[in-house]
Amino acid sequence: MGPIKTTIVGSLPKPQWLSDPEQLRAPWRQEGEALEQAQDDAVALTLASQEQAGLDIICDGEQRRRHYIWGFIEHLGSVDFENPAKKQSRGQRYSEETPAPRVLDEWTWTKPVLLDALRFAKARTDRQVKVTLPGPMTVADSVFDEVGGRSDADFAAAYADLLNKEARALSEAGADVIQIDEPCFNIYTDEVKDWGLEILERAFDGVTAKRAVHICYGYGTEVVLNWKKANDDWSHYNATLPLIADSSIDQISIECAASGVDLSVLDCLAGKDVMVGVIDVGTEEVESAQVVADRIRHAMKHVSAEHLIACTDCGMVPRSRRAAEGKMNALAAGAALVNRELGA
Repeated sequence: MGPIKTTIVGSLPKPQWLSDPEQLRAPWRQEGEALEQAQDDAVALTLASQEQAGLDIICDGEQRRRHYIWGFIEHLGSVDFENPAKKQSRGQRYSEETPAPRVLDEWTWTKPVLLDALRFAKARTDRQVKVTLPGPMTVADSVFDEVGGRSDADFAAAYADLLNKEARALSEAGADVIQIDEPCFNIYTDEVKDWGLEILERAFDGVTAKRAVHICYGYGTEVVLNWKKANDDWSHYNATLPLIADSSIDQISIECAASGVDLSVLDCLAGKDVMVGVIDVGTEEVESAQVVADRIRHAMKHVSAEHLIACTDCGMVPRSRRAAEGKMNALAAGAALVNRELGA
């Protein structure tokens, strides 16, 4: 053990007997009770693989969700995923228009969505357990509001009130970390300042677990990788991180391994825990422990060891199981190298 902890952002590849591998939104291969048992089995394997790798903070790998957004919002009300509308989203980074699930009625929260999943995970590990949830700005940007035609800000505010009920319930049930995923914070930086951070704070109101936010440049999929190759502006964190530095957020997840971000931007986060991305999730190549250690050492110029959590850049659901397991092993081994240097 040492001051530098390790974790992944959230998602991991699903077994082939659960859904098509290495795909986002892949359909389930089971139904009914068989699907529930298959998901339980997949989560058990996912927990074991993280523990065997030596990670300190673990999660269920989002094995119960087809997609990090869809798998939560489908429990809040009617959403048409099969007949999406076209919408300008993600700042049109990847396409002029994106298929967006249509919201067909007003969403409500009647009971926790992920509570049973949390209890299942906590019953099978003695390590800290993290739960991930899709953030207000990102959800608003991802769906088409056919009910009220609300602005993204108004839709996000309404959704945040429901998200807060979920986060509170999970916190009260013993979740160690509640992570809200907001990749859109790296796109709409003016909106983050105008309303995004305020609404994120609303989603965390009253939550006693560690409050985390994940802000990345996207999954390691072809369309995202093509955008990254052409991108020459990595200044988005310069706008968002100083705002978060003055918030109630405890942990911030930053993509560093596969981006051109200048790590000096992390200087403003003194006193916060920083989940520094030291694993590139856009490739099947498994980093060596030494490469991971070098990335951690570089980050330590800007984040103190006791506040540094070595992490993946983003989720690994598009990767093969072989690559994901190798990357988790490298993550833990690289952190262990640096912890030994620190005398731990």
